Amino acid sequence: MNVEKLFITTRKRTEEICSPLKTEDYVPQPAIFASPPKWHLAHTSWFFEEMILKQNLSNYKEFNPHFGFLFNSYYNTIGERAERINRGLITRPSVEEVFAYRNHVDSYMQILLKTDLSKAVEELIVLGINHEQQHQELLLTDLKYLLSQNPIHPVYKNDYSLVQNKNMEQGYIQIEEGVYNIGTESDSFHFDNEEGVHKVYLNAFEISKSLVTNGDFIEFIEDKGYENFNYWLDEGWSWLNENKIKSPLYWKKIEGEWFNFTLSGLQKLDSNDILSHVSFYEANAFATWKGTRLPTEFEWEIASDHFDWGKRWEWTNSAYLAYPNFKIAAGAVGEYNGKFMINQMVLKGGSTATAEGHSRKTYRNFFHPQYQWQFSGIRLIK
Repeated sequence: MNVEKLFITTRKRTEEICSPLKTEDYVPQPAIFASPPKWHLAHTSWFFEEMILKQNLSNYKEFNPHFGFLFNSYYNTIGERAERINRGLITRPSVEEVFAYRNHVDSYMQILLKTDLSKAVEELIVLGINHEQQHQELLLTDLKYLLSQNPIHPVYKNDYSLVQNKNMEQGYIQIEEGVYNIGTESDSFHFDNEEGVHKVYLNAFEISKSLVTNGDFIEFIEDKGYENFNYWLDEGWSWLNENKIKSPLYWKKIEGEWFNFTLSGLQKLDSNDILSHVSFYEANAFATWKGTRLPTEFEWEIASDHFDWGKRWEWTNSAYLAYPNFKIAAGAVGEYNGKFMINQMVLKGGSTATAEGHSRKTYRNFFHPQYQWQFSGIRLIK
């Protein structure tokens, strides 16, 4: 798919995700980690405007001089920005004006895409497309969290729960000890944090071909897994007690039966479905209870050719750190990944909310260990 077609397809997909929404759904921000849909729509447009159009299209006309401040996410290089916690307070501009902003940016981007692009500009556009694909997933996860706060359990879209997936395989795979190459040198798109191909030594291990299911995790709960400090890292134990965590996010026990809130509303929990919406702390505690452990990101990457993946982001036991010879790029693009390499854990794979074709085995997703709101699951090693 050429860059222009990929750009158009990606921009349309973002708006398709928003098509079931009511105007009132676009504005609220229920937690600091979750941004409003209107903000996602504007920020992804701001990226193309600020990073690409202003520098590379001589006749570009800025849509609104306030938008740079309102919709910058974390780019200190570019200037001041609204505080993240206040994104839900930005009632103006209106939803209609944000869509007009998207159309404005799209029309100028299509002018730029028909010119003779340099390799550097084309690479920046592809980065912007992948950036928007990341926000498509965040749109869905943030929207699910927003709707879950509503006591009447509203439906985003029928037959779109994204958590009704089953394992296709069972059993474990043996991976031999040895020295393996990690990372990518591919000419295809990848983020800078995947670069720096290097060797790692791995001891022999067995990794599960299947992900932990709801039924597996119910056994952990019924065995008082949330009540036994022996299974928990100290920070995890503090987290669950401070926040009164007793189950994965979106689970509710009603008259003795487990239900979970989905994008299709509140549904009875299927014990055979793959577990979703657990934190690293919960994943690690479950593995400890089971007498197993989580894979490192290196073990996962090497073994990933031997099992099905992409239904859940899979927590690893690896801190998000730089690969050897990693260099932070100059300018705003250098703020994309490198400055977040602290206090976060790597997740591998992808999920049912991930844009098609967006992930790959060298992809390094990363979140703080307490977060549950992504479509995250557990794969075990013994």
